[in-house]
Amino acid sequence: MAQIRGTAGYHLGGQNPFGGAQREGPADPSPLDAIREQTSKIEDMLDTFSEPIKPYLPVIGRFLIVVTFLEDALRILTQWNDQLLYLHDYRKFPSGLNHIFLLVNVLTMVACATMVIIRKHSDYAVAGLMGVVIVQAFGYGLIFDLNFFLRNLSVIGGLLMVLSDSWVRKSKAFAGLPSLDEKDRKMYFQLAGRVLLIFLFIGFVWSGEWSLWRVGVSLVGLVACVMVVVGFKAKFSAIMLVVILSIFNLLVNNFWTLHEHHPHKDFAKYDFFQILSIVGGLLLLVNSGPGQFSIDEKKKVY
Repeated sequence: MAQIRGTAGYHLGGQNPFGGAQREGPADPSPLDAIREQTSKIEDMLDTFSEPIKPYLPVIGRFLIVVTFLEDALRILTQWNDQLLYLHDYRKFPSGLNHIFLLVNVLTMVACATMVIIRKHSDYAVAGLMGVVIVQAFGYGLIFDLNFFLRNLSVIGGLLMVLSDSWVRKSKAFAGLPSLDEKDRKMYFQLAGRVLLIFLFIGFVWSGEWSLWRVGVSLVGLVACVMVVVGFKAKFSAIMLVVILSIFNLLVNNFWTLHEHHPHKDFAKYDFFQILSIVGGLLLLVNSGPGQFSIDEKKKVY
């Protein structure tokens, strides 16, 4: 573009066609540029305040992503007899198979969550945790529960962020399949991860009773979700969602305020830790950025 403008100036002699001096001023900024400028200032301020915790952000994100699996493993162990009874009486698991189902789930969740946190064999660990999500959906009969489905899509999005954050090149490729190098894999998994992350918020918008504050939070959150998906100021948008979800989690899913036998205590506890997992995925997005398939990256090129 610089060469084109220089050539035009040469032919016109720096004059416009009517003999007056040609004036070149800065073009009016587009709305996207104006938003980018303002959010960049906020990002710079947040970067300054968050400087002490930046080195620990990846491990915090990975821990939060898998914390729902650790809590689920602990719940199964502490409610072992109730879980066995539910699987046997309501899900019609044969005796013995219900024991194996629970034991395999607990061991897989604890082992794979630990590997994710310490960043060892992350690809196998993520595959194991995704397997747990799918197996439990069928085992507990929740596969057609829309709220459960959307929440677990977001959890899978967080796991994909883990995978893109710590992917290593394979020494072997599957026969007959085209191989992708490390950079390509990371780009595709970053894109899929950030798209899936926002499904929890969609579930939040469509569930529950409507009120003025819920409408306001939903609108702000949906705008942030769209920005995350297209990768426009994705870090800033992810921070907004972290704040919104964290406040919502503390105010709505405050299971610690409910007495031990409250009928909604387990549901609130489950929701609380699942939202923590989504927050962890968003923190990884803040740390690593949206990847090449995003408006932010395209803006750098053009």
